[in-house]
Amino acid sequence: MIAITGATGQLGRLVIAALLKKVPANQIIAAVRNPEKAKALSDLGIDVRKADYSQPATLESAFKGAEKLLLISSSEVGQREAQHQAVIDAAKHAGVKLVAYTSLLHADKKLLGLSAEHLTTEAALRESGLPVVLLRNGWYHENYAASIAPALAHNAFIGSVGEGRISSAARQDYAEAAAAVLVLENQAGKVYELAGDESYSLAEYAAEIARQSGKKVDYVNLPQAEFAKALVGAGLGEGLSNMLADSDAGASKGGLFDDSHTLSKLIGRNTTPYQEAIAAALKTQ
Repeated sequence: MIAITGATGQLGRLVIAALLKKVPANQIIAAVRNPEKAKALSDLGIDVRKADYSQPATLESAFKGAEKLLLISSSEVGQREAQHQAVIDAAKHAGVKLVAYTSLLHADKKLLGLSAEHLTTEAALRESGLPVVLLRNGWYHENYAASIAPALAHNAFIGSVGEGRISSAARQDYAEAAAAVLVLENQAGKVYELAGDESYSLAEYAAEIARQSGKKVDYVNLPQAEFAKALVGAGLGEGLSNMLADSDAGASKGGLFDDSHTLSKLIGRNTTPYQEAIAAALKTQ
């Protein structure tokens, strides 16, 4: 049995879809906050169980009988340490034999503030004594694609990356990698640095938006504090704005770059080109 946390989330549902191509549905446990929202998974024959990161009592029963567990990092930045610790404790009590965790690309280099909670979780996993495999995911294409609409509206794509290069990949790519690792043997102790096959600067990204849309879009590089302020002004919360600005600043130092091609080797195909993600986003405009 393979248990997936956050199974109805953006990454989790894609992991399950990829897993269904590799194992029977009755070997998958979908651990979800709201089981009533997972009827589609139940209809496929998947075992849906309630598992709320913030309600530790729900976790051990959710993981009972699972041999492997994919801990998809919580989306609640600032609360991850406690939530992930609850999952780790429950996995140990439930007798899980392998935990795969979605960490952050090159988290140990500490170039992004986001790495702090991931490193704490990695340390907690080591201290638990559980067999662990780390999936250090790079940036998702979807992270920057969300900014295409305002870029078209203002003829400017703003950021704080400078000349830094980003090796992003599609969420689907990372999901297939997680599914691949979950069915492979002898994964305990491995650390996968996962990123896209090609990299780009945000100036190149903006130029590609302009090329595909036929509209003028320039990259405007801002100091980190000004970028965070601009994001707040655009309606993003202060916490999210600061996190995104910090991530861009970290990317300017190489924090989101990787050229190992580990991800494409793991999934057995080239990663999704960022140009395709831009094309898909433009279709929704």
